[in-house]
Amino acid sequence: MKNKSCIKKFVFLTILILSVNLSYRYGRSVYMPIVNKVKTQNTAESVKEKLYDQVTSRLQKNLSEIGLQELPQKFSILAFKEEQILEVWAYIDTSYHLLKSYPFSATSGTLGPKLREGDKQIPEGIYNIEYLNPNSKFYLSLKVSYPNDFEKQKAILDYRTDIGSDIFIHGKDVTVGCIPLGDRAIEEVFVMAKQTDHKAIEVIISPRDFRVNPNYPDIDHVPWSEELYDIINKKLAEYINVI
Repeated sequence: MKNKSCIKKFVFLTILILSVNLSYRYGRSVYMPIVNKVKTQNTAESVKEKLYDQVTSRLQKNLSEIGLQELPQKFSILAFKEEQILEVWAYIDTSYHLLKSYPFSATSGTLGPKLREGDKQIPEGIYNIEYLNPNSKFYLSLKVSYPNDFEKQKAILDYRTDIGSDIFIHGKDVTVGCIPLGDRAIEEVFVMAKQTDHKAIEVIISPRDFRVNPNYPDIDHVPWSEELYDIINKKLAEYINVI
């Protein structure tokens, strides 16, 4: 029994050292999938295998409405803080088509970008998905690539150092700066993400849907907010349903 205990401690310490080293050299997007695979039997692939048929069946009507029979091979995620809505847009041929909208199951913060760790703000900007977490304490989750290069540059100009990290789209109905969708919805988004190249998923998080309301919110304490919203507004123009 003593030998087994020593072996477990050795394995744990090895994983811990490896995780710290990988985190320092390459970032969480590289080491977290490895840690998840070692820690538990759940993997993104096993979650997909378990839920694929259910998710495909649930989305069948949505898929058929835009001319698809299977889950999309390429899609983007649009999230709007004011409306508390997340949209999935499937890429078909040469354009994007709205596949499904999901309401946030909770929210935090106000309109305006995330500036620092602990401010409870959902970030605003253009991101991608770094990795999928099949063992999240919020059931399933997708890691958003906050902070992006734009935010890092502005933090340097503003003399801000602790700008935060660990922003996820996840299940359950609680949040302090992430985007929760509830368990049923996150199953669908997670399986779709596993079906494709998750790092190619564009994620746009906007204070509001500028396609409907073009007025930018006044964020007086952020001098570069208009520059940010110009970038977001331009990207949103690519996601217009063609009737």
